[in-house]
Amino acid sequence: MTLRFIGTTSENGNCPTLYEIVETGEILVQGDRETDPGHLAQLRDVKPSETFVRIPRELLTRFVPGLVSPAVDAATKE
Repeated sequence: MTLRFIGTTSENGNCPTLYEIVETGEILVQGDRETDPGHLAQLRDVKPSETFVRIPRELLTRFVPGLVSPAVDAATKE
C-alpha cells in the first residue's frame, strides 16, 4: 500500500505526523505511544491489535480540513 504524507507539526522531522493510506483513504497517525495507566484504563473496546498515540490538537486543526475529498465536499454543499 502507498502512504501519502499529509503533514506534521514537528520541527525536526520526528513525530507527530499524519499520513493517508492512498488505497483505502484511511489516516495513519504517528505520535508518542500513550502509556499513562489512568488514560489506558478509560479506553473502551480495545482490540489486542490496537495501540494509542498522542498528537497535539494543532496537527489535526492544521491538516484535517484538507482531507475532505472534492466529491464529498461538493455533495455536502448541495
